[in-house]
Amino acid sequence: MRFVDEAEIRVEAGDGGNGKASFRREKYIPLGGPDGGDGGDGGSVYLVATENVNTLVDFRYHSVHRAQRGQNGGSRDCTGKKGDDCFVPVPPGTIVYEADTGEKIGDLTKPGQQLLVAKGGFHGLGNTRFKSSINRAPQQTSKGTPGEHRMLRLELMVIADVGLLGMPNAGKSSLIRAVSSARPKVADYPFTTLHPNLGVVRVDDMRSFVIADIPGVIEGAAEGAGLGLQFLKHLSRTGLLLHILDIAPYQSDETPVSAARKIIAEVEKWSDELAEKPRWLVLNKIDNVPDDELDTHCQAILDELDWDGPVYKISALKNQGTQELMYAIMDFLEAQRNSLEPIADEPV
Repeated sequence: MRFVDEAEIRVEAGDGGNGKASFRREKYIPLGGPDGGDGGDGGSVYLVATENVNTLVDFRYHSVHRAQRGQNGGSRDCTGKKGDDCFVPVPPGTIVYEADTGEKIGDLTKPGQQLLVAKGGFHGLGNTRFKSSINRAPQQTSKGTPGEHRMLRLELMVIADVGLLGMPNAGKSSLIRAVSSARPKVADYPFTTLHPNLGVVRVDDMRSFVIADIPGVIEGAAEGAGLGLQFLKHLSRTGLLLHILDIAPYQSDETPVSAARKIIAEVEKWSDELAEKPRWLVLNKIDNVPDDELDTHCQAILDELDWDGPVYKISALKNQGTQELMYAIMDFLEAQRNSLEPIADEPV
C-alpha cells in the first residue's frame, strides 16, 4: 500500500432537528393543548485511531465526511431521532490540525482513541416547551442549530520504538528485512526507500518492539533536499535511534566518517530534541572488509568520530550480529519503559 503521511479532509456534523408546532386533536378532548415534540440532536464527527489502518491514502479519494442530521420533532410529544455519529478511522500516530489556522486540535496515539472534531447541532424545541399559565396555545418553536463544518489537516507520524537513521544505501532496509517480517525494497543503488516502513521485531514469545525505516538522509535534508526532511519527523517519537553506517561505502568520494558527520549535522539542524535522543552507532556491511582488517578499520572510524557511545558491528545482508543487536535494544527499551536508567552496553 502506498504511504501517504498528510491529507486534508472536510468534516460536517449534522444539524439539529427542528421543533414541531402541533396541538392535541382527539375526540371528546376539547382544548387538548400543545403536543409538539423537540427535534433530535445532530450527529457528531469523530476520528478514531484504528490498528489495521496504516496510511492516509484513502483520504485522497474520500475527503468529505458527514454525520447525520437530527430528525424534526413530531406530534404527540414525539422527539425526533438523534442523527447518527460519523466515525472516521485513522492510523495511530495521526495529529489533527485546523487547516485554516494551523491550530493543533488533538493527537491520536493509541488504537481505540477517539477525538471529537465536529460537534453536532443542538435540537430545536417543540411548542410544548413554550406552554405557560398565560400562553396555553403557543405557536412558537425553535429550529435546530447547525452542526460544525471544518477543514482539517491530518499528519501521520509513525509510532515506533526504534528509528533507523543513515545515508541512502547504508543498509537500513536490509536490516529491517533481516530482523522482522517487513519487506521494504532493497537494491544496490541509493533511494530505494521512498516511504517509511515499519517492522515488528520479536526477540521471544513475550517480548517485541517496532522498528521504523525512513528514506535516507542526505546533506541539506534539513533545508529540504532529498526525502529526509519529509520523514525525519517520524523519528521524533522513537525511544532509540540506530545510526546505520556503511563502513565500505559505494561512493569513492564518501568515507564512513564524512557520511556520519553529515547525518549528525542534519539531525541537529532539524531538531534539538531529536539530536538529544539516545543514539547507537551500527557499523554495517562488515562482510565487505577482510576479517584481518575489520577491527583496525572500525576502530579508525570510531577514533576519527571521537565516538564513545554503544557500537555494534553487523552485516544486515548476511544476518551477522543482528540478533545480538536486537536483544540489546529490547533490554534498553524495557529499561526505558520501566523508568530505569538504561545501562549502555560496552562497544563490541
